[in-house]
Amino acid sequence: MTAATGWPTGATTAAFSLALVVSALAGIRVGRILDRRGPRAVMTVGSVLGVVSLLIVAAAPNVLVFVAGWSLAGLAMATTFYQPAFAALTRWWAPDHVRALTVVTLAGGLASTVFAPLTAALADHLSWRHTYLVLAGILAAVTIPAHALALRAPWPDAPTSPAHGSPGAAEIGRSRPLLLLAAAFTLSGFAMYAVVIALVPLLLERGYTTSQAAWALGIGGAGQTLGRTLYAALTRGTTATARTTLLIALGALTTAAFAAVPGPYALLIAVSVVAGMVRGNLTLLQATAITDRWGTNHYGRLSGLLAAPATTAAALAPFAGAALAVSLVLQRCLF
Repeated sequence: MTAATGWPTGATTAAFSLALVVSALAGIRVGRILDRRGPRAVMTVGSVLGVVSLLIVAAAPNVLVFVAGWSLAGLAMATTFYQPAFAALTRWWAPDHVRALTVVTLAGGLASTVFAPLTAALADHLSWRHTYLVLAGILAAVTIPAHALALRAPWPDAPTSPAHGSPGAAEIGRSRPLLLLAAAFTLSGFAMYAVVIALVPLLLERGYTTSQAAWALGIGGAGQTLGRTLYAALTRGTTATARTTLLIALGALTTAAFAAVPGPYALLIAVSVVAGMVRGNLTLLQATAITDRWGTNHYGRLSGLLAAPATTAAALAPFAGAALAVSLVLQRCLF
């Protein structure tokens, strides 16, 4: 993009990060709407917004329009990504929602496995603008009819049980357990995604080809899919607190492994798969964190509150990770 347009690299990267921030903030309001009305209208409109946003990005004549397109994409993310899907599955399938969540995330885990190499292949043969148009066409053909036609089941009332019905959403949202849980997910997500986003330049710096780097990134998606098949067994053998601690600790270890393992390529692929397995389980951990502790009532609103800081941290991760890398390299050179 920068080569074709002359736009600053920082501006194009910031546009994507802005989309994540918009998604985080909008997700709180979207969660409340989902609790009341269900997912069909929200996710169908979000799919349309996603297509429109990609068309705006593809046609953007300047940076301002490009940023506006990505801001709209952020709203589409809040209404079509995992958070609204998790809210729908949790309400429809509780108390067997873990299985439903696992099935959906198994497909979602293949996103990078399929689309990282596909996008790289498209970019090799098309301009970046035409690449966006192709991706917008895929999005329109798959997600708009799927959400409009398939999400037609009646939206059940929120359950109210003695165990989970007492505290209100506002009280839980201000509670110490939820705030600490949000802090744990935020710090963990920040560290892991700063590394994942930097994986391609890291491997290029180590002498690997662009294709090898893209496959190393994409294969992590396959690891996510594999890891999610194990989550149900993990829930049967651990408490919510124990598996939260275990998975965050494993996230730290796999993050460090990317720095400690320079090669060979097969070993880096193995690290990427294991790191993907951990990320896949963390996705389901976050999806079930509310129901494990407070039940399914107010799930959309509370999950939006829980996800907002973590999503914002993911948006800041590329900049902060790059700044840390520069600072650490300078210190190494000095000392």
